[in-house]
Amino acid sequence: MTRVLPLLAATLAIAPLAAQAQSGSKPHDYDARVARVLRTTPLIDGHNDWPEALREREGDARWTMDLTDLSGSAERYDTDIARLRQGKVGAQFWSVWVSPDLPGKEQVEQTLEQIDLVKSICTRYPKTFAMVRTAAEVRKAHAAGRIGCLIGVEGGGQIDGSLSVLRSYAALGAGYLTLTHSLTIDWADSATDNPRHDGLTDFGRQVVAELNRLGMLVDLSHVSEATMRDALAVTKAPVIFSHSGARVLNDHPRNVSDAVLALVRANGGVVMADYAPIYVSDAYRRWSADAAAEKTRLNAPPFGGLDIGQPEKAEAHYAEWLAAHPAPQVTLSQVADHIEHLARVAGIDHVGIGSDFDGVGATLPAGLQDVSTYPALLAELMRRGWSDADIAKLAGGNVLRVMAAAERVRDTLARETAAARK
Repeated sequence: MTRVLPLLAATLAIAPLAAQAQSGSKPHDYDARVARVLRTTPLIDGHNDWPEALREREGDARWTMDLTDLSGSAERYDTDIARLRQGKVGAQFWSVWVSPDLPGKEQVEQTLEQIDLVKSICTRYPKTFAMVRTAAEVRKAHAAGRIGCLIGVEGGGQIDGSLSVLRSYAALGAGYLTLTHSLTIDWADSATDNPRHDGLTDFGRQVVAELNRLGMLVDLSHVSEATMRDALAVTKAPVIFSHSGARVLNDHPRNVSDAVLALVRANGGVVMADYAPIYVSDAYRRWSADAAAEKTRLNAPPFGGLDIGQPEKAEAHYAEWLAAHPAPQVTLSQVADHIEHLARVAGIDHVGIGSDFDGVGATLPAGLQDVSTYPALLAELMRRGWSDADIAKLAGGNVLRVMAAAERVRDTLARETAAARK
């Protein structure tokens, strides 16, 4: 045993050097390596809430305001055109999220407004953005130096129980549907609400089948594990998790268990690592629960709280609690840990990036403060020994493969339907 350990240590030390030699770069040339990878492979983020953030904060000004540089804006944004360029972004799934608390028809109306906003942004900045729907269109836009704009509908409630509405979203260019958001709906259980169906209902299975027929991706972020398993059993195409982490590193139900990661590997799908601190760090998740409990302890109208009916006093006491219980720091390195675990269990072909920028508030992991920072994350993984080929898969190659596979399933189903009608 004592003889084996030095040999193992030497082997582990050689592995990163072998990766560097394979890439043809010096050990410290991470920036050059990242730039070279992203010249040929578009970096694709699976989830960014910028459209909804603009809607919520800017109102009607969102249709005309200058989006070139928002770094000095009174409202904090993680995203603008200048920083997208700094981050070498090749394509982005823009989330068109609306509140799951709204009545169904209002969800549909607001979803259409969000889709319209994404298209408006692309129209206003044609030298920067291009609306895309397929893997080939993403590559074409990237080759032309433009950022491909993809659309993800973030919640099954947004179809209001209608496959016709789903088909309309597809016709407008939507590329994926997240089966639930934070609430359980009539046909699928959410990860963060009480289950009612033990996964998918029969209609939920019809939704998955229709997504396959339309060539839209089935997104399993936000859904319960039972819903994940049901969808993976039904789908004919690879799935995505547009913004989720590894549950073994942080036991949040929004994250993906190793058992489900094995199913994702068999399915050919991809899990795109989230940056939201509550999903990244177990310590932050626990602190967040304690902070919420403290707010309730101090002031919980109408019946409870030590400072009930005294909001100023409650606010002062909460500030004292925060000073005594600062939030644990969450870091870029911890996000990289999630990516490495996802790659280790599901395989390097089944991991991607889904930041959740402009959807998680002001707190983000140190080193990943906005869309300019993707190269820093890729460089960290290179420091850990990742080859350029593996970085290319993570950055966008894997999700492009999944998109192309979903397109093939769509085409196969169309041929089968046509043959059956003859």
